[in-house]
Amino acid sequence: MSDDEISLPRPATTAAAQLTAPAWAKKNPPKPKAAIHTPAKIKARKHLAPRDPHEHASKIADKVMDAWYQNFGGSSIDIPLGTIAALALLRNLPGLADWILNLQPHELPQFFKEIYLGHWIKRPDLINRAIPLHDWAWNPEPDKQQLRAVHAVTHAAINTGLMDLTGHDDPYLRSESDVLSPLLTGMRHKSDKKWRGEYHTPPCVTDLMARILVDKDIGGENKSIREPAVGSGTMLRSTAQRLRELQLNPHDYTWYGNDIDRLSAACAAVNTIIWDLGPQALIGCANSLAPEDHYAKTVAEARDAFKQRDDYMTTATTIVGYRRAFRLLDESTKETTAA
Repeated sequence: MSDDEISLPRPATTAAAQLTAPAWAKKNPPKPKAAIHTPAKIKARKHLAPRDPHEHASKIADKVMDAWYQNFGGSSIDIPLGTIAALALLRNLPGLADWILNLQPHELPQFFKEIYLGHWIKRPDLINRAIPLHDWAWNPEPDKQQLRAVHAVTHAAINTGLMDLTGHDDPYLRSESDVLSPLLTGMRHKSDKKWRGEYHTPPCVTDLMARILVDKDIGGENKSIREPAVGSGTMLRSTAQRLRELQLNPHDYTWYGNDIDRLSAACAAVNTIIWDLGPQALIGCANSLAPEDHYAKTVAEARDAFKQRDDYMTTATTIVGYRRAFRLLDESTKETTAA
């Protein structure tokens, strides 16, 4: 922990942003009110839970892996990971799960692109970091067999209760587990994990570490929480949950997670949105042991992403304005001609 603060642009508020964002992206999650998460209420919620959230996340990962490989999805683990990440970004609106289950395989890439675009309007830096998870959806000629596997993965995840874990409006409830970590580590080949040195800390351990290290003394604004080997972000999740249990707001902190692996950093970026770590949360992708200032690089990349977003929004607003003007002119011309 250290005193630190970064200044990033706020989410877009232009008319173009409202026109572009799909319905599920327009609804902003409520700012976490830490005061409602009293120990008694947290204990009651955990008592009523149908299963341990970490076990639930692991079960979802197992079902997704079975669906992917049984449908011959191939070796590209970014595709099933990106599918689950996109679904985890949704709120569990009435009827939404059934609507998704009725989509055909060829309709899913466009659906996922709209999810990522909706969140890109709010956090372009994090969605840019998550490119390894959604780059495949932009392929103009997707592999039909992979689309069938994506379809099977979507059904497996939803039918195993993914949206029951990640679809809550309350950020405390949707932060009770990391649904991407068991899937990422499960789909990595054993030898691949060994040479990468990729061994994610179990959530029970990160929860224990957060309870030992985080107390009310770290309260106050302009504080920084950093993780140099963030993986998919499980340590950040545990810390955020501990802050909420202490009636502290994660939005009051600057968060920085870094990982050398692009896919892990992409998962951490998506999880940062799911867990609502706040507007001052950054995810980098660099070697934490290298002498370069990777934190400054991540800040610069984030600011560039927001500037690019604003430029696109300005252009979109201009285009919308021109189209409306031309439509009005066309209607006026037709009325004049008819007269």
